[in-house]
Parts: sequence; structure tokens; C-alpha cells
Amino acid sequence: MRVYRSLAEVPADFGPSALTIGNFDGVHTGHRRILRRLVALAGERGWKPSVLTFDPHPARVVAPERAPLLLTSPARRVELMAEEGVSQALILPFVPEVAHLSPERFVEEIVVNRLGARAALVGDNFRFGYRHAGDVRALQELGRRFGYGVEVVAAVSWRGRIVSSSAVRELVGAGQASLAARLLERPYALEGEVVGGRGMGSTLTVPTLNLGAVAETIPASGVYATRTRDLDDGREWDSITNIGWRPTFGESGERTIETFLLDPLEGASPRRIRVAFPRRLRDERKFASADELKAQILKDARAARNYFRRVRAWVGRPLAA
Repeated sequence: MRVYRSLAEVPADFGPSALTIGNFDGVHTGHRRILRRLVALAGERGWKPSVLTFDPHPARVVAPERAPLLLTSPARRVELMAEEGVSQALILPFVPEVAHLSPERFVEEIVVNRLGARAALVGDNFRFGYRHAGDVRALQELGRRFGYGVEVVAAVSWRGRIVSSSAVRELVGAGQASLAARLLERPYALEGEVVGGRGMGSTLTVPTLNLGAVAETIPASGVYATRTRDLDDGREWDSITNIGWRPTFGESGERTIETFLLDPLEGASPRRIRVAFPRRLRDERKFASADELKAQILKDARAARNYFRRVRAWVGRPLAA
């Protein structure tokens, strides 16, 4: 997948493109419906399936007090889009000059002249241009003027609820990992560098990998069955992860994300990991001693192993982080 991070990087042969435009935070099942239709249409017409997304989130510029906590970094976003068959993406810096473009200028200068759009695929709540002045109808009217078609992809509902990034954030923040995974079509995941802990895991309970996550949306405190992936060499492990304040050892005021691998760690300790959260096991709680905590961790490990055994039997294939 080709990824460009400014208009200056965009080559003259970016088009002809089938283009979708949006933030795509989380790349949930509603986003995936748009991306799959994008790829199908591009294949039918011989165009390039392409995405225009933004960094930072536009709300950070125009209404920072209402800006959401993000589910995915721009880099992770385009990785997930590539899995759906998207061949190129522009991560456009959302600076004030972009924010002040009228809908007409945004379409003419960026969508048509720079990205060579022959079709634009968007959700039915799509808004664009200065102060969100443009909507789907405006995009269609401009398409007739500038020579591109527009397809509006209906929102996806799950159990009577519209699938959205905000809905996923609510579920993740409430610890409802299994439900969030249904809306995402994959478990929610955090990634980042392995950082130093306080040393008590290796000496008093069980050794852990401490994650310095780059994501802004952190799952609710508690213990989860997780899958951990070494981002440098692709090794993966079943694991359990505790998110919280380590109350057994006295709250430090800093939330930690500690992962205990259920399989032996062979070779070097990973430097960068991704931890996926398919299921929550229990609340975090305070124990009377390190020995009691260690005993509970071993119970959590058994529960996680049983969970992964059941899931693998059901899906019939390995799980990925």
C-alpha cells in the first residue's frame, strides 16, 4: 500500500481513483462496508481504490474541546485499510488552511485535481468543507460539475444500534471487550513499546511485559484474556493483561498495562508489542498479599487458556493479535 502524508508527496499518477473520505477511526464494520464496496467498484472500473483521511482529527483543530479520544493511530488505520484491499492513502495534515477550504474548493483542488477521483464513496452522514457546510447532496452536485460519481453507503446497525467510532469508544471504555470486537470485526488492540515497570511482578508475583500504549482510548480497568504480538518479528502468544493501578501494592496514581504471557518466552524479550483484548475476565481488585494475587493470576491464566481453547475450536483457525 502506498501512503502519502502531504499533498506535496502525492504523485501525478495517483488517479484515476475510486476515493473514500473520512476519519475512519477504529476502522469498524461500518467503515469496512465502505472500503469493501470501494475496492469492488475500483476493480470493476480499473481505478485505484484510495482513501483520503486526516491527521490530526479535524475536531482537534476546529473544536478541540469536543475532540474524541482516538481508537487507532493513522499508521494503524492504513494498515487495517490495506487488509481490505485499499492500494493507496493520503493522510492529509488537517491544518487551518485545509479547515477553511469551502466545499467547492476542497473538491476541486484536492479530490479532483490532486487525487483524480472518478467516484467518491461516503457514508450517509458525510460532511466536509469549512464549518461542515458540505453534505452528501453538495458532494453529488459538485460531482456533476467536476465529473465524478457519488455512492452513498448506508450505515451498519448491530442489535438496533448504529455502528460508529463513538459507540466503539463507549464499549471499550466500559470494558465490554467482546461487544467492541463485534463492532470492529476484530478485538480492540493497543500497541507501543515495552517499558520498565516497578519490578514487583518479577520478584513478587509473575513476570510481565509493561506496555507504553500510544492509543488514547484505554479499556476499562480489569483483567483480560489477550493476544500479544511482537511487532518486530511477528511472534504471538496467548496472554492475560491487567489494566489498572496495582491496588495490592498501593496505588501509584499511574495506570499500568501489564501483560503476562501464557506461553514460554523463547528468545529476546520483545521491544514493541500489540495487545488485543477479545474478552474481559474480571474487575481489578486488591488482595491481602502478593501470594494471594499470584494465586489469582494463575486462576486467570487457566480461565484465559480455556477461553482460547473454546474460541479456536469454534473458529477453526489460529487467532491473531
